[in-house]
Amino acid sequence: MEGVPEPHTGWTFLTNHARVLAAIADNHNARIRDIAAHCRLTERAVQKIIADLERDGYLSHTKEGRGNIYRIDPGKVLRHPAEAGLTVASLLSLLVRAEAGHSEAGR
Repeated sequence: MEGVPEPHTGWTFLTNHARVLAAIADNHNARIRDIAAHCRLTERAVQKIIADLERDGYLSHTKEGRGNIYRIDPGKVLRHPAEAGLTVASLLSLLVRAEAGHSEAGR
């Protein structure tokens, strides 16, 4: 089936929800297709994750033409008790720093 990423086996450090949120933080008007490709997920999985994030107030969107503009609530607190008090902004700042370091290492 074309467009379906290879499945990943084994464990990972980040959840798919965190990956999708980071991809949206990087591009607030990204298409679901582009987010899916970046995160190596199916488009359907990304749609479900976006719905989860919107339902719980981490993300909202507005229609602009045929696309969406996403807005992340940076002050929203992470859900797991082990991360009590940490905000979405703090998570994204770690991921952005890590991504910037990864990009610089590849030069």
